Amino acid sequence: METTKFDISDYLESNEMIAEYLNSVLEEGNNDDMIEALGHIAKAIGMTKIAEETGMSRPSLYKALSTGAKPQFETIMKVLRAVGGQIKINPIPR
Repeated sequence: METTKFDISDYLESNEMIAEYLNSVLEEGNNDDMIEALGHIAKAIGMTKIAEETGMSRPSLYKALSTGAKPQFETIMKVLRAVGGQIKINPIPR
């Protein structure tokens, strides 16, 4: 019996699924998790398409979204917009 490696990008088929995934990573993950999640989403949508929409080259996009990368906030925002996301601030109950 042959098994295949799980790849979340295979399951990110709608804007709703992408938003749910990003929201769960934002709530439970850290910076590295968020960068990795954006990489999964970019892969699901298509790196070429995301590169075109962000104005970045594909190699730069892969590098910015790779494990251990420390992309600038501007890069994160460009990728978020390109994948159809946005950051929304809600007050935290005190």
